Amino acid sequence: MERDGRDGEERLARAFEADRPRLLRVAYTMTGSLVEAEDCVQEAWLRLRGLEDPADVRDLAAWLTTTVSRLALDALSSARARREHYVGTWLPEPLVGDRSHDPADRVTLDESVSMALLVVLERLSPAERTAFVLHDVFSVPFAEIAGVVGRSPAAVRQLASRARRHVEAGRPRTPATAAEQRKLVEAFMAACQEGDLPGLVALLDPDVVLRGDGGGKVPALLRAERGAERVAGMLAARARAAGALDILPADVNGAPGLVIREAGGGLSVMAFAVDAGLITAIDFVRNPDKLAGLPGLLERGQSLA
Repeated sequence: MERDGRDGEERLARAFEADRPRLLRVAYTMTGSLVEAEDCVQEAWLRLRGLEDPADVRDLAAWLTTTVSRLALDALSSARARREHYVGTWLPEPLVGDRSHDPADRVTLDESVSMALLVVLERLSPAERTAFVLHDVFSVPFAEIAGVVGRSPAAVRQLASRARRHVEAGRPRTPATAAEQRKLVEAFMAACQEGDLPGLVALLDPDVVLRGDGGGKVPALLRAERGAERVAGMLAARARAAGALDILPADVNGAPGLVIREAGGGLSVMAFAVDAGLITAIDFVRNPDKLAGLPGLLERGQSLA
Protein backbone atom coordinates (compact mmCIF):
# COMPACT_ATOMS: atom_id res chain seq x y z
CA MET A 1 0.00 0.00 0.00
CA GLU A 2 2.87 2.36 0.88
CA ARG A 3 4.50 1.70 -2.52
CA ASP A 4 1.18 2.40 -4.27
CA GLY A 5 0.99 5.71 -2.41
CA ARG A 6 4.49 6.70 -3.49
CA ASP A 7 3.78 5.68 -7.08
CA GLY A 8 0.61 7.79 -7.02
CA GLU A 9 2.49 10.83 -5.72
CA GLU A 10 5.15 10.42 -8.39
CA ARG A 11 2.54 10.15 -11.14
CA LEU A 12 0.83 13.26 -9.78
CA ALA A 13 4.13 15.15 -9.69
CA ARG A 14 4.97 14.13 -13.25
CA ALA A 15 1.55 15.21 -14.49
CA PHE A 16 1.89 18.54 -12.73
CA GLU A 17 5.37 19.18 -14.10
CA ALA A 18 4.19 18.36 -17.61
CA ASP A 19 1.48 21.02 -17.26
CA ARG A 20 3.67 23.59 -15.50
CA PRO A 21 4.70 25.54 -18.68
CA ARG A 22 1.04 26.09 -19.64
CA LEU A 23 0.08 27.06 -16.09
CA LEU A 24 2.96 29.54 -15.93
CA ARG A 25 1.80 31.10 -19.18
CA VAL A 26 -1.77 31.40 -17.85
CA ALA A 27 -0.63 33.13 -14.67
CA TYR A 28 1.99 35.31 -16.38
CA THR A 29 -0.44 36.52 -19.05
CA MET A 30 -2.96 37.36 -16.33
CA THR A 31 -0.55 39.16 -14.01
CA GLY A 32 2.32 40.43 -16.18
CA SER A 33 4.74 39.20 -13.53
CA LEU A 34 6.75 36.01 -13.75
CA VAL A 35 7.44 36.13 -10.00
CA GLU A 36 3.73 36.25 -9.22
CA ALA A 37 3.04 33.60 -11.86
CA GLU A 38 5.52 31.22 -10.27
CA ASP A 39 3.99 31.87 -6.85
CA CYS A 40 0.52 31.05 -8.21
CA VAL A 41 1.69 27.81 -9.82
CA GLN A 42 3.55 26.72 -6.69
CA GLU A 43 0.52 27.45 -4.52
CA ALA A 44 -1.65 25.40 -6.88
CA TRP A 45 0.73 22.46 -6.43
CA LEU A 46 0.52 22.79 -2.64
CA ARG A 47 -3.27 22.87 -2.80
CA LEU A 48 -3.30 19.84 -5.05
CA ARG A 49 -1.12 17.89 -2.66
CA GLY A 50 -3.32 19.04 0.22
CA LEU A 51 -6.42 17.38 -1.22
CA GLU A 52 -7.63 14.38 0.74
CA ASP A 53 -7.39 12.27 -2.40
CA PRO A 54 -5.97 14.03 -5.49
CA ALA A 55 -6.93 10.96 -7.53
CA ASP A 56 -10.56 12.09 -7.18
CA VAL A 57 -9.82 15.04 -9.50
CA ARG A 58 -11.39 13.87 -12.76
CA ASP A 59 -9.78 16.46 -15.03
CA LEU A 60 -6.45 17.49 -13.55
CA ALA A 61 -5.64 20.05 -16.25
CA ALA A 62 -8.99 21.80 -15.80
CA TRP A 63 -8.65 21.76 -12.00
CA LEU A 64 -5.17 23.24 -12.17
CA THR A 65 -6.22 25.88 -14.70
CA THR A 66 -9.11 26.98 -12.50
CA THR A 67 -6.98 27.01 -9.35
CA VAL A 68 -4.09 28.92 -10.93
CA SER A 69 -6.53 31.37 -12.54
CA ARG A 70 -8.23 32.13 -9.24
CA LEU A 71 -4.88 32.69 -7.57
CA ALA A 72 -3.71 34.89 -10.46
CA LEU A 73 -6.95 36.91 -10.32
CA ASP A 74 -6.42 37.49 -6.60
CA ALA A 75 -2.79 38.48 -7.26
CA LEU A 76 -3.83 40.83 -10.07
CA SER A 77 -6.53 42.49 -7.96
CA SER A 78 -4.03 43.07 -5.12
CA ALA A 79 -1.41 44.34 -7.55
CA ARG A 80 -3.82 46.88 -9.03
CA ALA A 81 -4.17 48.52 -5.63
CA ARG A 82 -0.39 48.64 -5.20
CA ARG A 83 0.16 50.03 -8.70
CA GLU A 84 -1.95 53.08 -7.86
CA HIS A 85 1.04 54.23 -5.80
CA TYR A 86 3.68 53.07 -8.29
CA VAL A 87 6.23 55.71 -9.28
CA GLY A 88 5.89 56.34 -13.00
CA THR A 89 4.55 53.89 -15.56
CA TRP A 90 4.13 50.24 -14.57
CA LEU A 91 5.21 47.85 -17.33
CA PRO A 92 5.09 44.04 -17.34
CA GLU A 93 8.15 42.08 -16.27
CA PRO A 94 10.01 41.27 -19.51
CA LEU A 95 10.98 37.74 -20.48
CA VAL A 96 14.46 37.97 -21.97
CA GLY A 97 16.13 35.30 -24.08
CA ASP A 98 15.26 31.64 -24.41
CA ARG A 99 14.16 30.60 -20.93
CA SER A 100 13.07 27.13 -22.02
CA HIS A 101 16.37 25.61 -20.85
CA ASP A 102 15.43 26.29 -17.22
CA PRO A 103 12.47 24.10 -16.20
CA ALA A 104 11.46 26.64 -13.56
CA ASP A 105 11.09 29.35 -16.18
CA ARG A 106 9.52 27.50 -19.09
CA VAL A 107 7.00 29.87 -20.58
CA THR A 108 5.93 29.34 -24.16
CA LEU A 109 6.78 32.56 -25.96
CA ASP A 110 4.20 33.60 -28.53
CA GLU A 111 1.83 36.47 -29.24
CA SER A 112 -0.13 35.76 -26.07
CA VAL A 113 2.80 36.96 -23.95
CA SER A 114 4.06 39.74 -26.23
CA MET A 115 4.86 42.97 -24.43
CA ALA A 116 2.46 44.87 -26.69
CA LEU A 117 -0.46 42.63 -25.73
CA LEU A 118 0.41 42.70 -22.03
CA VAL A 119 0.47 46.50 -22.09
CA VAL A 120 -3.01 46.52 -23.64
CA LEU A 121 -4.26 44.01 -21.07
CA GLU A 122 -3.19 46.40 -18.31
CA ARG A 123 -6.03 48.70 -19.39
CA LEU A 124 -8.67 46.06 -18.69
CA SER A 125 -10.39 45.32 -15.42
CA PRO A 126 -9.15 42.16 -13.66
CA ALA A 127 -12.37 40.35 -14.60
CA GLU A 128 -12.15 41.41 -18.27
CA ARG A 129 -8.52 40.38 -18.44
CA THR A 130 -9.26 37.01 -16.89
CA ALA A 131 -12.15 36.34 -19.24
CA PHE A 132 -10.13 37.28 -22.32
CA VAL A 133 -6.98 35.40 -21.36
CA LEU A 134 -8.77 32.21 -20.39
CA HIS A 135 -11.24 32.13 -23.27
CA ASP A 136 -9.45 33.75 -26.21
CA VAL A 137 -5.93 32.58 -25.43
CA PHE A 138 -6.44 29.26 -23.64
CA SER A 139 -9.88 28.22 -24.98
CA VAL A 140 -11.40 27.72 -21.53
CA PRO A 141 -15.23 27.48 -21.77
CA PHE A 142 -17.25 30.39 -20.40
CA ALA A 143 -18.94 28.10 -17.89
CA GLU A 144 -15.59 27.29 -16.29
CA ILE A 145 -14.44 30.91 -16.34
CA ALA A 146 -17.67 31.85 -14.55
CA GLY A 147 -16.48 29.89 -11.54
CA VAL A 148 -13.19 31.81 -11.54
CA VAL A 149 -14.58 35.35 -11.69
CA GLY A 150 -17.84 34.71 -9.83
CA ARG A 151 -20.11 35.79 -12.71
CA SER A 152 -22.64 34.00 -14.87
CA PRO A 153 -21.47 32.46 -18.17
CA ALA A 154 -23.46 35.14 -20.04
CA ALA A 155 -21.72 37.90 -18.06
CA VAL A 156 -18.34 36.31 -18.73
CA ARG A 157 -19.12 36.27 -22.44
CA GLN A 158 -19.75 40.02 -22.27
CA LEU A 159 -16.53 40.58 -20.33
CA ALA A 160 -14.56 38.71 -22.97
CA SER A 161 -16.29 40.62 -25.77
CA ARG A 162 -15.45 44.01 -24.25
CA ALA A 163 -11.87 42.93 -23.65
CA ARG A 164 -11.56 41.64 -27.21
CA ARG A 165 -12.58 45.02 -28.62
CA HIS A 166 -9.85 46.74 -26.59
CA VAL A 167 -7.27 44.18 -27.68
CA GLU A 168 -8.24 44.39 -31.36
CA ALA A 169 -8.02 48.18 -31.23
CA GLY A 170 -4.46 47.88 -29.93
CA ARG A 171 -3.24 45.34 -32.46
CA PRO A 172 -1.19 46.46 -35.50
CA ARG A 173 -3.05 46.79 -38.79
CA THR A 174 -0.03 45.47 -40.69
CA PRO A 175 1.94 43.22 -38.32
CA ALA A 176 5.63 42.68 -38.92
CA THR A 177 7.21 39.27 -39.30
CA ALA A 178 9.97 38.37 -36.86
CA ALA A 179 12.55 38.98 -39.63
CA GLU A 180 11.07 42.40 -40.46
CA GLN A 181 11.03 43.43 -36.80
CA ARG A 182 14.57 42.18 -36.29
CA LYS A 183 15.77 44.26 -39.25
CA LEU A 184 13.99 47.33 -37.90
CA VAL A 185 15.40 46.84 -34.39
CA GLU A 186 18.92 46.41 -35.83
CA ALA A 187 18.52 49.70 -37.72
CA PHE A 188 17.28 51.34 -34.52
CA MET A 189 20.30 49.99 -32.63
CA ALA A 190 22.71 51.30 -35.30
CA ALA A 191 21.09 54.75 -35.31
CA CYS A 192 21.37 54.96 -31.52
CA GLN A 193 25.02 53.89 -31.52
CA GLU A 194 25.92 56.33 -34.30
CA GLY A 195 23.92 59.22 -32.88
CA ASP A 196 22.00 59.40 -36.17
CA LEU A 197 18.98 61.47 -35.13
CA PRO A 198 17.42 61.79 -38.63
CA GLY A 199 17.89 58.06 -39.16
CA LEU A 200 16.21 57.36 -35.83
CA VAL A 201 13.26 59.61 -36.64
CA ALA A 202 12.80 57.80 -39.96
CA LEU A 203 12.29 54.48 -38.13
CA LEU A 204 9.55 55.82 -35.88
CA ASP A 205 5.85 56.20 -36.52
CA PRO A 206 4.84 59.89 -36.31
CA ASP A 207 2.70 59.04 -33.25
CA VAL A 208 5.19 56.64 -31.62
CA VAL A 209 4.83 56.28 -27.84
CA LEU A 210 7.76 55.85 -25.45
CA ARG A 211 7.11 54.34 -22.03
CA GLY A 212 9.65 53.72 -19.27
CA ASP A 213 9.50 51.82 -15.98
CA GLY A 214 12.05 52.57 -13.28
CA GLY A 215 9.73 51.88 -10.36
CA GLY A 216 11.13 54.90 -8.52
CA LYS A 217 14.40 53.00 -8.03
CA VAL A 218 16.30 54.20 -11.09
CA PRO A 219 15.69 57.18 -13.41
CA ALA A 220 13.01 56.62 -16.04
CA LEU A 221 10.10 58.44 -17.60
CA LEU A 222 7.34 59.43 -15.21
CA ARG A 223 4.82 59.50 -18.04
CA ALA A 224 4.58 58.33 -21.62
CA GLU A 225 6.02 60.56 -24.34
CA ARG A 226 4.73 60.75 -27.92
CA GLY A 227 5.87 61.91 -31.33
CA ALA A 228 8.75 60.73 -33.53
CA GLU A 229 10.98 63.80 -33.18
CA ARG A 230 10.41 64.17 -29.43
CA VAL A 231 10.99 60.47 -28.74
CA ALA A 232 14.08 60.33 -30.97
CA GLY A 233 15.49 63.41 -29.26
CA MET A 234 14.90 61.95 -25.81
CA LEU A 235 16.53 58.65 -26.75
CA ALA A 236 19.55 60.41 -28.24
CA ALA A 237 19.91 62.63 -25.17
CA ARG A 238 19.66 59.66 -22.85
CA ALA A 239 22.30 57.77 -24.84
CA ARG A 240 24.68 60.73 -24.55
CA ALA A 241 24.03 61.10 -20.81
CA ALA A 242 24.54 57.38 -20.14
CA GLY A 243 28.00 57.37 -21.70
CA ALA A 244 29.28 54.19 -23.33
CA LEU A 245 26.46 51.80 -24.09
CA ASP A 246 26.60 48.09 -24.72
CA ILE A 247 23.52 47.36 -26.83
CA LEU A 248 22.71 43.69 -27.26
CA PRO A 249 20.04 42.13 -29.50
CA ALA A 250 17.64 40.03 -27.45
CA ASP A 251 14.38 38.17 -27.64
CA VAL A 252 11.96 40.07 -25.42
CA ASN A 253 8.72 38.21 -24.83
CA GLY A 254 9.31 36.25 -28.00
CA ALA A 255 10.01 39.21 -30.29
CA PRO A 256 13.19 41.03 -31.32
CA GLY A 257 14.22 43.61 -28.74
CA LEU A 258 17.29 45.00 -27.02
CA VAL A 259 19.19 44.79 -23.75
CA ILE A 260 21.18 47.91 -22.91
CA ARG A 261 24.06 47.89 -20.46
CA GLU A 262 25.32 51.33 -19.44
CA ALA A 263 28.87 52.23 -18.49
CA GLY A 264 27.79 52.57 -14.87
CA GLY A 265 26.29 49.09 -14.85
CA GLY A 266 22.65 50.04 -15.25
CA LEU A 267 20.48 47.70 -17.31
CA SER A 268 17.45 48.31 -19.49
CA VAL A 269 15.30 46.03 -21.61
CA MET A 270 13.59 47.49 -24.66
CA ALA A 271 10.54 45.98 -26.33
CA PHE A 272 9.11 47.29 -29.60
CA ALA A 273 5.71 47.34 -31.24
CA VAL A 274 5.80 47.57 -35.04
CA ASP A 275 3.08 48.41 -37.54
CA ALA A 276 3.36 49.05 -41.29
CA GLY A 277 7.17 48.97 -41.15
CA LEU A 278 7.56 51.60 -38.42
CA ILE A 279 8.07 51.44 -34.66
CA THR A 280 4.82 52.48 -32.99
CA ALA A 281 5.77 51.88 -29.35
CA ILE A 282 8.94 51.47 -27.31
CA ASP A 283 8.68 50.07 -23.80
CA PHE A 284 11.84 50.10 -21.74
CA VAL A 285 12.07 48.48 -18.33
CA ARG A 286 14.79 49.66 -15.93
CA ASN A 287 13.29 48.66 -12.59
CA PRO A 288 15.97 46.29 -11.22
CA ASP A 289 13.32 44.21 -9.44
CA LYS A 290 11.98 43.21 -12.87
CA LEU A 291 15.43 42.43 -14.27
CA ALA A 292 16.69 40.28 -11.40
CA GLY A 293 17.70 37.35 -13.60
CA LEU A 294 19.32 39.43 -16.35
CA PRO A 295 22.78 39.97 -14.79
CA GLY A 296 23.19 36.21 -14.43
CA LEU A 297 22.36 35.66 -18.10
CA LEU A 298 24.90 38.28 -19.12
CA GLU A 299 27.61 36.91 -16.83
CA ARG A 300 27.13 33.40 -18.21
CA GLY A 301 27.30 34.72 -21.74
CA GLN A 302 23.97 33.06 -22.47
CA SER A 303 22.41 33.97 -25.78
CA LEU A 304 19.68 36.60 -25.40
CA ALA A 305 18.44 36.39 -28.98
